[in-house]
Amino acid sequence: MNFKKVILLLIICSAGSYSTKAQNKAYLQSLQEPNVWVDSVFNKLNKRQKIAQMFFVRALTNAGKVYEDSIATVIKKQKIGGLVFFQGGPGRQLNLTSSYQQVTRVPLLIALDGEWGLGMRLDSTVSYPYQMALGAIQDTSLIYNMGLQVAQDFKRLGMQMNFGPDVDINNNPKNPVINYRSFGENKYNVAIKAAAYMKGMQDGGLLVTLKHFPGHGDTDVDSHQDLPQINFSRARLDSLEMYPFRELIREGASGIMVAHLQIPALDNTPHLPSTLSKPVITDILKGQLGFKGLVVTDAMEMKGVVKFFKDGEADVMAVEAGNDILELSENSARGIKLVRKAVRQGRISMDRIDESVKKILMAKYFAGLSERPLFNLTNVAAEVNRPESKALVQTLANASMTALRGKQYVRTLAPEKRTAIISIGTPTATTFQKELAQHYTNNVIINLDKTASAVAIANLTKELEGYEQVIIGIHDTRNRPGNGMPVTADIKMFIQDMVGKNAVFALFANPYNLSALPGLENSKALIVAYQKEDFMQKAAAAVINNQIIPNGKLPVGVNTFFKYGDGE
Repeated sequence: MNFKKVILLLIICSAGSYSTKAQNKAYLQSLQEPNVWVDSVFNKLNKRQKIAQMFFVRALTNAGKVYEDSIATVIKKQKIGGLVFFQGGPGRQLNLTSSYQQVTRVPLLIALDGEWGLGMRLDSTVSYPYQMALGAIQDTSLIYNMGLQVAQDFKRLGMQMNFGPDVDINNNPKNPVINYRSFGENKYNVAIKAAAYMKGMQDGGLLVTLKHFPGHGDTDVDSHQDLPQINFSRARLDSLEMYPFRELIREGASGIMVAHLQIPALDNTPHLPSTLSKPVITDILKGQLGFKGLVVTDAMEMKGVVKFFKDGEADVMAVEAGNDILELSENSARGIKLVRKAVRQGRISMDRIDESVKKILMAKYFAGLSERPLFNLTNVAAEVNRPESKALVQTLANASMTALRGKQYVRTLAPEKRTAIISIGTPTATTFQKELAQHYTNNVIINLDKTASAVAIANLTKELEGYEQVIIGIHDTRNRPGNGMPVTADIKMFIQDMVGKNAVFALFANPYNLSALPGLENSKALIVAYQKEDFMQKAAAAVINNQIIPNGKLPVGVNTFFKYGDGE
């Protein structure tokens, strides 16, 4: 490359992470056309190197230099196809990506789980609302815009592939692993919201990965820990679980991740996870559904796959079944060796390998990696924390607000009346309380510990008799908004008492927790705000301050009182 060209590329890099050739056509369209770069790289790979392109290993930026150097060694010696980044920070990750791309002959495809943006894995980055909250939003253009912003963030950090969105239909409230990661329980709503997010990311130049095929929503077992069994008929799976995948395949999805699920209706081999099933991947996903894009396994180190298929056999079977990318093998060196052995023995054909390798190389070409990337390592944190991204987070939160009770009653609250503003489950004043206090100026702020004694609660109840208005936030302060929010019997009784005194409630928690809070169905006003983050607290306060109108609809059914689609 001559000096002038280097200077030009550096100028281009000043506006982003690295220079790329802009691809005007979709990835799937590119797969149908000849490509000189892909053919050139492919023809220079020997059989072992082709197999290695299918293996993507874990990368971290918070595990120390010894770990980082060990991954560099894996890249150089094994000549793997890509990396999946997990914990760390944006600047550290981009620096590490830059060094890793310099030690490989074939550029690495870099991926990350970013269902709610970079913040799902990386510190000091933007986290958008969880998909459960997005499922409540009625304006899908906001979710499309989120996809565009996420794509920009990924590309700024030198990444080309997002392992998202999650298109599982969460129709099992006890689901321990999908739950709030799903857009909800309704297949049409899930497909519509997922399509908006997918199209935003793909229009932003990012490869996506719908997950977890053929559907992980109706299980009460976490496949990280064991192999869930799905005992539904093929007709049920076709009509419900696979519906979003089918629709988004038609709309041009570039990638799909396969779940570790045992599904006898699709493959009755004992203990066989769908990830290792040729009938599921080759016959159904590729054949019957016509999917042409990248097929990615869920993490191959999870117990749902290695419990019954040990010592690298799972890697061989994953290739045999039709997967293109094997994510996080327990031992990539062993896996490459065993797949090579299976080829020599005639168990796997090189045609099977070649098909995947060409798709992976085309993905690299599509993402602009046909020229060695030159990275801009300055101002990284600011450029993945853009003002427009933060503004969109708040807009999404506002649009998700769901008034299950009392949309009009809230409008009758008077700023001048004596108002008690209570947060349950938090030790100090919350953003919710502070935002409300600016509007209801004749106020007192009270925090009620989630383990408050009966005596403390009784004293508070007596004190509240002197207030004309009571506003209560119920906060789940755990890291993730799952089910089983810890609430004592005394707190539940207090909530019921406050319902009788016409208190206004905001729930900063997974809506499934409503089933454990009896009495709220009779409340004068109840706002569901889905999660604990400050942007949700600001949004709920804005509803109660009469600054925004709540238009969200409940994306899941909770019980007979709170049903899917509810929202005044």
